[in-house]
Amino acid sequence: QVQLVESGGGSVQSGGSLRLSCSAWGYTYSIQCMGWFRQAPGKEREGLATIASDGSTSYSDSVTGRLTISRDNAKNTLYLQMNSLKPEDTAMYYCAAGYNECHYAMQYWGKGTLVTISS
Repeated sequence: QVQLVESGGGSVQSGGSLRLSCSAWGYTYSIQCMGWFRQAPGKEREGLATIASDGSTSYSDSVTGRLTISRDNAKNTLYLQMNSLKPEDTAMYYCAAGYNECHYAMQYWGKGTLVTISS
């Protein structure tokens, strides 16, 4: 079992930045992939970025250049640096982890942290 807790969400103005964090507990040594997802009101969940155990990253085309995913294995923490934020980035942001490669579904999810961008 793995427990994930997100933090760092909040309200910022358009053009601002936020850094989200995700702390992981439990059987974290077996995690192969971690990622960030978001879901806006009335929309489907959207994958944003993933990072594999070897450090390789992948991003959604919609956020490339504005978001950076990183992980600190010593702290069992995942990060998402978000820059040049837009009102359409308003959503609940979720951290996820999986024991398989990143193209497989994640097994564990956090409860999310809310990001609100005002114009």
